[in-house]
Amino acid sequence: MSDISPEERTSKNFLEEIVEKDLADGRHTTILTRFPPEPNGYLHIGHAKSISVNFGLADTYGGATNLRFDDTNPITESVEYVENIKRDVQWLGYQWKEELYASDYFENLFGFAVQLIRDGLAYVDDSTSEEIAALKGTPTSPGSNSPYRSRTPEENEDLFRKMRAGEFPDGSRILRAKIDMASPNMLMRDPVIYRIKHAHHHRTGDAWCIYPTYDFAHGQSDAIEKITHSICTLEFLSHRELYDWFIEKLGLFPSKQYEFARLNLSYTIMSKRKLLQLVNEGVVDGWDDPRLPTISGLRRRGYTPLAIRDFCARIGVAKRDNLIDMSLLEFCAREDLNKISLRRMVVLDPVKVVITNWPEGKVEMLESENNPEDPATGNRDIPFGGELYIERDDFMEDAPKKFFRLSPGNSVRLKSAYIITCDDFSKDEDGNITEIRCTYYPDSRSGSDTSGIKAKGTLHWVSVPHAVEVEVRQYDRLFRVMDPAAEEGDFLDYINPESLTVIEKAMAEPALLHDARESSAVTGSISDGTGPHYQFMRKGYYFPDVSSGPDKLVYNQTVALRDTWAKVNK
Repeated sequence: MSDISPEERTSKNFLEEIVEKDLADGRHTTILTRFPPEPNGYLHIGHAKSISVNFGLADTYGGATNLRFDDTNPITESVEYVENIKRDVQWLGYQWKEELYASDYFENLFGFAVQLIRDGLAYVDDSTSEEIAALKGTPTSPGSNSPYRSRTPEENEDLFRKMRAGEFPDGSRILRAKIDMASPNMLMRDPVIYRIKHAHHHRTGDAWCIYPTYDFAHGQSDAIEKITHSICTLEFLSHRELYDWFIEKLGLFPSKQYEFARLNLSYTIMSKRKLLQLVNEGVVDGWDDPRLPTISGLRRRGYTPLAIRDFCARIGVAKRDNLIDMSLLEFCAREDLNKISLRRMVVLDPVKVVITNWPEGKVEMLESENNPEDPATGNRDIPFGGELYIERDDFMEDAPKKFFRLSPGNSVRLKSAYIITCDDFSKDEDGNITEIRCTYYPDSRSGSDTSGIKAKGTLHWVSVPHAVEVEVRQYDRLFRVMDPAAEEGDFLDYINPESLTVIEKAMAEPALLHDARESSAVTGSISDGTGPHYQFMRKGYYFPDVSSGPDKLVYNQTVALRDTWAKVNK
């Protein structure tokens, strides 16, 4: 949801309208929502949207939210995923009322299944998956009853208890709800509610060898917890009828399911299965690779919780799926990072400038603001001398008329320093510029300029003798196409081969090294996303990588200063 209350907005979204009506009608005196991830992977930006909706709605109306892990598939789930999910939710700024697990209710769910069996509403089916599929029918034609559908309640209960006791192998039997094989909703055609899986569970160990399906565990777990508003994404719309059927037949607390549009983000994918494939095949550097839309990847890249929450608020709560442009997320990041980032000068592709009239051996300390948006961050000293690095593309031998950077005979201001004019330059045998020779004007110092010289361009720079070597990782879109999930063929065919560029020897002002050395607490907090954020002047926003330390400084580009992608790809 949003950090802005409904009263401060001109209109409410449909979920807020539902909650307000329920409270006004006395249906509920307070609300309780839940965020129910399956611990089979890391959370991504789509989950952040669901988190913000569930927790935000509860916060807005004085309710609470449970964190419940849908741990009903032991084959794909792990403690690692559980711990990272908890970390992500807390990092986003939310706190749950209770930490719960579907496995907490395994005994309850087994009892519910027995109740359905005794009521003639569930049966054990020995059919193979192929036989079941063949009898399922199509959306336009009814299915056919299983030959095992007529088993007596007594026989079904006996078989189900033997399933639990481990007397049958995986896949040999399932428990199905007995509903309607002619239902227009395919999910109502005798859905599977229990299957045999002899697998070790991360919480219950080997106590169970039968596990409930999502559809059987989810609504009943909601009812046990007395969830008032079970908020799901639109792909679960067709599941609502089954959700209500189970609750009605079992006579449970009447939790209600509501659906909103899921978040789809351009130039990436949101499928945990495909994200896992990227990780397992080494296409990316783990779940927290900064190119992934995972929350841990965004945190490692330098996105802030506030930026992600702002993004979720801006896209709103809708009833129709759509594709959100990545540039909106980047805009939200810039809005927040501009306020909190320390300014530093880093030259990514250095070329040397020699100031020929600078006094030999002289080093002057220049003062500059750490962040003009936040005076409380104070100032820093930057060493200035007769040899500097500037960006290679800030010099041009044959410059066009509107090139306001450095060129022969042209003047520029060096940020927080002096105006210089290019007098001469040298090239190697391949035509690459190796050295630029300039004259500076002693009376042109920033803040006390009396030179009368006008310089249209301002360049960032780093003093050569004081430069600190750093590694900078520049990021582009992970995929070359806007919606890789919608393209034909293997989604891996659309990977952008230039999604990561590593600059191993960028040159930075010494304040970066000072930051890393002077505050081990800050350096140690990089992994939890609370370390120092930087604006590399004229380049973009950057964040120290988890591998960064005083012995090797490594920075990830969060976003560029401006949205250049949209212009390039028009």
